Amino acid sequence: MANIREIKTRMNSIEDTLKITNAMYLISSSKLKKARKQLDATTPYFEMLQASLLDIMAHTPDLQHIFLNKRKKEHPKKGYLVMTADRGLAGAYNHNITKMAEENINEDDKLFVIGYMGRNYFGRRNAAQMDEDFFYTTQDPTIYRARRIAEKLIEEYVSGELDEVYIIYTKMITSITSEPTMIRVLPLNPDQYEFAGKGKRSHMTEFQPSVKAVLDRLAPNYIKGLVYGAMVESFSSELNARMMAMEGASKSAREMIRSLGLMYNRARQAAITQEITEVCAGAKSLKKE
Repeated sequence: MANIREIKTRMNSIEDTLKITNAMYLISSSKLKKARKQLDATTPYFEMLQASLLDIMAHTPDLQHIFLNKRKKEHPKKGYLVMTADRGLAGAYNHNITKMAEENINEDDKLFVIGYMGRNYFGRRNAAQMDEDFFYTTQDPTIYRARRIAEKLIEEYVSGELDEVYIIYTKMITSITSEPTMIRVLPLNPDQYEFAGKGKRSHMTEFQPSVKAVLDRLAPNYIKGLVYGAMVESFSSELNARMMAMEGASKSAREMIRSLGLMYNRARQAAITQEITEVCAGAKSLKKE
């Protein structure tokens, strides 16, 4: 059995770790509320953009546009925007995203990776061509950052460098569950719109100055909204995963402290018993003398 000092030192070390995990849990909880509030504040605007796009598609089904029509190629060049975290200590969050990305990307595809963990992971493997100048953090997502990312993706698509663009991110299903998700950003895919029913109108809609001009303006803004929404969802999922990981670590730390407390008490009792035995033995020897 370990001595009393060793047990006490280990208990103090675990208590220090418990303070850190509790602090990380509280910080993640506070940031999560802020991130969800950001998403809720901007969702109505992007829902309306989505409805307008569906209006266009419903009234002009034969419209030919670069943002709508898939390029007929035997092997289209695909680009993937992969959103990972900048730090670990978030359970299987980063592993699930990188696993989904590896299952879908090929050597000829191009990667745009957000987050240090993803850049480090794919940089070691060279599974696909990774844009080395694409340095963006996942912390505290902003509209400005989403605009810069979306403009880069649109530029690559319009120039013909990419034929299809996808986003791989972590979507929050409920307040405690999330799962990795992949959506196609370009060309636009109305089948995956979450608010598809809101975009269908029974009345005739007139677009000024033309359908193409309206789509030229709406589509890039909608893509920026998709990127921003995915960034906020990923950041929220990361914080949620970290909260759960820290909660589990805190629970394990408390159980270890409880177990070590029992060992400490047993060691103290054994030491006291040993001292009493030695005192009694000494007293008996003195009487004999």
